[in-house]
Amino acid sequence: MSDAAVTTDLSAYSFEKAVAELESIVARLERGDVALDESIAIYERGELLKKHCETLLNAAENRIEKIRLDRAGTPVGTEPLDRS
Repeated sequence: MSDAAVTTDLSAYSFEKAVAELESIVARLERGDVALDESIAIYERGELLKKHCETLLNAAENRIEKIRLDRAGTPVGTEPLDRS
């Protein structure tokens, strides 16, 4: 396993990089040609990547705002996006 797969500090990983690595891990596990010890290690890595992606998505969602319009359809400000 490479050094990149061993590191647990994912703070520098973009969402796209984390998803790409996670997809690679899923593909390897689905093929079933990985030794048990390595399967466990890459599964744990996948869990870290998944949590990192969720954190990045939540942060992005919190920054999204809905534009408020007046009766004439003119933008008058913003409000938080509904989470329903």
